[in-house]
Amino acid sequence: MRIDSHQHFWEYKPKDYGWINDSMKRIRRNFSPGDLKPLLDEFHLDGCIAVQAVESYRETDYLLDLADQNPWILGVVGWADLTSGKLEEKLEEYNEHPKLKGFREVLQSKDPRYMLQENFIRGLQTLHSKGYTYDILVYPQYLKAVLELVKKCPNQSFVIDHLAKPFIQKGEWKEWQKHLAPIAERELIHCKISGMVTEADWKNWNKDQLYPYLEIALELFGPERLMFGSDWPVCLLAAEYEQVLGVVEEFTDTLSKNEKSWIMGNTAEKFYKLS
Repeated sequence: MRIDSHQHFWEYKPKDYGWINDSMKRIRRNFSPGDLKPLLDEFHLDGCIAVQAVESYRETDYLLDLADQNPWILGVVGWADLTSGKLEEKLEEYNEHPKLKGFREVLQSKDPRYMLQENFIRGLQTLHSKGYTYDILVYPQYLKAVLELVKKCPNQSFVIDHLAKPFIQKGEWKEWQKHLAPIAERELIHCKISGMVTEADWKNWNKDQLYPYLEIALELFGPERLMFGSDWPVCLLAAEYEQVLGVVEEFTDTLSKNEKSWIMGNTAEKFYKLS
């Protein structure tokens, strides 16, 4: 199975997508399943995981509605307020939605200490009790806090989005690798090969600039804990879908057929319990 483990849909409204600034005009429009499906078909991908881009229950419901209408949207990573005392009650409401696989919050927009507060940890423990995964969206400087977080939740399945956004444009990798390594030692932590082109120079990146980060991720996590994600449509700021996929396809062509299969779909299928 070939899966795009990380993409977004949205009905663009400036007030909801304030992070889309003047330099991002290309993605200031609606992006629907009808825009993505031809790309998945063209490049022989069996389906995708739709990930939240707005922090609201309305966003979770919107993505679940799309998944109900489109069988190839294999799973949804929604949003929930993990610090809420009513979290368990809210999760009960989602019991009837088998395509809801996990949750995510825009942790990169908050103080790193936010994820270490007691009620956040309690929320993660509630997610674990219900069988949900959690996507971690952070910058490299948050990785010390992420290590503390995963130590406090040793049984929770996590995936780090976009390789924790290393500073590719600056060519920096040593500190990122140093702080990612102890996290990768924990077997329930996975990582998405996604979001790389937008951390590089949007207009002047090339695959040779990305490969060192891919090599480090492969060394740290191994193919069975890595998963391809396009980060479409955000990736369009720097590259077409075909280019993003092509970098990972070429990189994984150097691996065995089995190793490539894990990165291109099997890891996502297992992590998000798609079958």
